[in-house]
Amino acid sequence: MQPTEVKKFLETRLSNVQVEVEGEGCNFQLNLIGDELAAMSPVKRQQLVYSHLNEWIANGSIHAVTMKFFSRAAWAERA
Repeated sequence: MQPTEVKKFLETRLSNVQVEVEGEGCNFQLNLIGDELAAMSPVKRQQLVYSHLNEWIANGSIHAVTMKFFSRAAWAERA
């Protein structure tokens, strides 16, 4: 599985969220940038992302995922 596949997949399912993906094979690090997503509780936002990835996790396409969440302003400050 390629990072570009994961990025495109999540961006089509999470409205107003920019997704940056690092990693390869079945291990990925996700940076999810969006004000609504960043405002959610940590548990709720992880549940939302995992709800979209569960099928790939179940079939082994994705083995490990780490996630970081940013508001748009916080992401811009990183640059």
